[in-house]
Formats: sequence, structure tokens, C-alpha cells
Amino acid sequence: MDTRFQSPVTRSEPNTTHRAPTARFAFLVAAGIFLSRIFGLVRDRVFAHYFGNSAAADAFRAALRIPNFLQNLFGEGVLSASFIPVYASLVAQKDDAEARRTAGAVAALLGLTTSFLVLIGVLATPFLIAVIAPGFSGEKRELTIRIVRILFPSTGLLVFSAWCLGILNSHRRFFLPYVAPVIWNTAMIVTLWVFGRNHTQNQLAVILAWGSVVGSALQVGVQLPVVLRLLQGLNLSLADPRGNVAIIVRNFLPVFIGRGVLQISAYIDALLASLLPTGAVAALSYAQTLYTLPVSLFGMSISAAELPVMSGTVGGESVVRETLRRRLNSGLRRIAFFVVPSVAASLVLGDVVVAAIYQSGRFQHADAMYVWGILAGASVGLVASTFGRLYASTYYALRDTQTPLRYAVMRVLLTTILGYLFAVPLPPALGIEARWGVAGLTISAGIASWLEFVLLRRTLNRRIGHSGAPPAYLVSLWVAALLAAAAGLGIHHFLTVRSPILRALFVLGPYGVLYFVFTIAFGLTEAREGLERGIRLLRRLASGPPVG
Repeated sequence: MDTRFQSPVTRSEPNTTHRAPTARFAFLVAAGIFLSRIFGLVRDRVFAHYFGNSAAADAFRAALRIPNFLQNLFGEGVLSASFIPVYASLVAQKDDAEARRTAGAVAALLGLTTSFLVLIGVLATPFLIAVIAPGFSGEKRELTIRIVRILFPSTGLLVFSAWCLGILNSHRRFFLPYVAPVIWNTAMIVTLWVFGRNHTQNQLAVILAWGSVVGSALQVGVQLPVVLRLLQGLNLSLADPRGNVAIIVRNFLPVFIGRGVLQISAYIDALLASLLPTGAVAALSYAQTLYTLPVSLFGMSISAAELPVMSGTVGGESVVRETLRRRLNSGLRRIAFFVVPSVAASLVLGDVVVAAIYQSGRFQHADAMYVWGILAGASVGLVASTFGRLYASTYYALRDTQTPLRYAVMRVLLTTILGYLFAVPLPPALGIEARWGVAGLTISAGIASWLEFVLLRRTLNRRIGHSGAPPAYLVSLWVAALLAAAAGLGIHHFLTVRSPILRALFVLGPYGVLYFVFTIAFGLTEAREGLERGIRLLRRLASGPPVG
């Protein structure tokens, strides 16, 4: 049998993994992400209130990217791909001793590696700034260096937060690790609220960096007690008698390299944005916060819930193929149901969304329109990005980390080439202001995302059979979303309410309701199931808590 399809546990009985309540797991992940993202949006709104699109905002946003390089390299996505499949299989086999030993060894390796890299990062910060943001100079550059040096140690803490996530997800504890970032966001919100009125922007940026460090420590601290209870203690030893850590490291390296390539792409975007007029870096960051919201809520939640279940698939090659294909297709339908209206809202009603979240204080209506343009460009690849996450999880469940790596490299190369062309020479050639080159960056990334998705799907289809969301289903979603968006645009045009938040309620509320009505009218299963779940929830709330 082709070992690529071999499960970590091979038995002859029929597979029953598909009965696992992954819809509930995905809901718990989405609920945790939703809360953390809501607090993140509040944080960004408060940040925009005090900083706007100023030089200090550019400095802090650029500084935040640099130490996050380590977090993203060693963090959630990489550990999920390499650690969860091995650890989850040990948990499924009830080999608690080996699972505990493996978790301790991975924690020890992460601790040693990140400590070394954090130290090097702090010492090498001026050189990193020269590479990442060559357009920064003078006081702006010095402020960025100072903030980066403060933020670097918190990165090591957030890497351990990703390790906690791997443990908790493998034990089907999905809500806590995804809601934990609420604490980090809250720490930064409180910092801005307490110190924002009595300090200059540069002083506040430095204070906010220290608030981020405190929040990182609290984010890890809230998860550790549950993790230690599940592990029944923690043995930080590098011993690996059964070779499980070696498997994790072997799987880790391709994903690590792939994530590194993607991070390089993100930093190339930041580098190009730093060459554009003041405010481009901050505006790109605002747009990316909104763009990644549906990716995280729907792509990440479903992929995170499916990965442990897919990794535990048992049986022969045909059983594994059929199970993975069924789970993948079901997940794609659920992702599309939520992501398609997200794209339509970003394209048609994006100014309403951006203004409701950010327009306050120094962040004016003109800034909202600027960010909307960047967000619209990012929406080009939103469907492909979220689909790609689930396809990547399917590869990881098959213990194949090489294929996603190859296609990630191709995506980054294309993004880099198109990003430069779209951001730097194209705007002047078209007679457009140079600052709109940032929208060119996001459009180029979207085009590259579609290439990566097509390659991932084509290769996987050769291995497990045809997969993908049905074209007729996607057409129904787009028709429903565009009809609802047209109605929302009509309300937006005639509405006289001045408050951005109230305007969003009057425009986006009907948009969401109408989309749901249209999808129910089209007879889509996901809409009907969502309605049934909503009715059950309302009945439980109406009945009140159980007596006794």
C-alpha cells in the first residue's frame, strides 16, 4: 500500500472517524477566533484613534511584523502541520506516556531554539530594519528599532502559546487556545486607554510595546494550567526513544521553510509599502486585519477542526481516500458559504465596514476610503486562500508537507514579481497616485493565491479523487451575495445617518439577513442547517437554565 495514505494506526475495521462532531469543533474554533478578532478590531480601532496613519503608526506596525516573523515560523500553522498529526495519533492510541514525552521534548526544542533566535534578533535589530523597512529614516527608524527590541521577547512566549494550542486541539479542546488572544488584545487596549491621553505618539508607541509583552505572558499563562493537567505534568527532556520527535522535526522542516517563504513575501510587501508615501504601511496593516478575519473565522476554524480528525483516519487506502475526500468536500462547502458573502461585502460595501471599525479621532473618512481600496484588492484571492488552507490540512493529514511547500514557493515568487510591478511602476504609468500601489500589492497576492490553490487541488485530486465545491453551488452563493449586496448598496445610498457604526448596522444587518434568505430560497443545505441550529439555540435560551 502507498505509505502516503497510511494512517498512523492501521487496522482493518471500517473507518468511523467521519462521525466525529467536527461541525461543533469548527464552531468552537470559530467562536474563539471570532471573540479574539472582535477584540483585535477594537484594539485596532483604539490604535487608529490615537495614531491614525501617522509616522508613529507606520513605525509600530512595521516593528510588530519583525518579531512576529519568529512567531509565524514556529507558531500555530507550522506546529499544527507537524506536531498535531503525530501527537493526536498517540492520544488516539491512548499511549499517554509517549504522548507526554513527545510533548515535553517538543517544548524543550522550542524553548532552546526560540531563546537563541530572540537574543540574536534583539542584537541584530538595526540590520533587520535596514532590510525590512529601508524607506524609514531618522526618528521614524530609531523608534522602530526601539519598539522591535521590546517586542522580541514576547515572541518566544507566543510560540509556546502555539504549542499549547497543539496539545489542546489534539485533546479536542478547541475554544480556549483560540480565545486566549483576547487577553493579549485586551492588554493593548487597556494600555492605549490608560496612557493615550497624556503622551506623545512616539512615547505611546513604546508604552504600547510593553503592554504587548505583558499581554503575551498572560495569553500563555491562561492556557498552561489546562495543558499541564492534560499532560499530567511536563518533562522537558530531549529524549526520543521511539523516534516521534524525529518525525515531527522531519515534518516540521518543510512547513517551516514554506512558512518562512510566506513570511518573506509578507516582508517584501512591507518593504515595498515602506517605499510608498507615509501611511501606506499602516493602511496595509488595517486592510490585512479585515482581510484575515474571514480567513481565520472560516478557513482556519474548519481546517483546524478537521486536521486532528483527518490525521486519525484509519483503514485501507480506499477507505482513507474516500474519508478524506468526503471531509474535504464538506469543509469546502461550509467555507464557501461564509467566504463568498465576505468577498461581496468587501468589494461592494467595504467603505461601510472600514469606517465602522476604524473611523475615529485621527482616522478620517478619506483614510477609510483608502483602506477600502486596499481591502478590495485583497479580496481578489480570499476564496482561494481559505480553500487553500483546507487543502493544505488534507496534505498534512497524509503526512505530506513537501507538496504544499513547493506550491507556496511558487506563490511567493509570483507575488514578489507581480507585487513590484503592480506597486511601483504601474501606478505612475496609469497616472494614479503612488500611494495606491499598496492596492497593487494586495491584488498581486490574490492572483498568486489562485495559482497556489489550483495546483494544490489538481495534485490532490490525482491522489484521492475529484474534490471541490460544486460549480452550481458556488453560482448560487454568488447570486445570493450580489443580490444582497445590491440591496445593501441601495440602503447605503439613501441613508442619512452620519455615525459610521449606525450606518454599518443599517446596511450590513439587512445585507446579512438577505443573503441568508436568498440561500434558503435557493434550497442550500448549509443555510437550512444554519437556520435549524439558530432555532434550537433560541429555544434553549427561551427555556432558561435547567432546574436543579
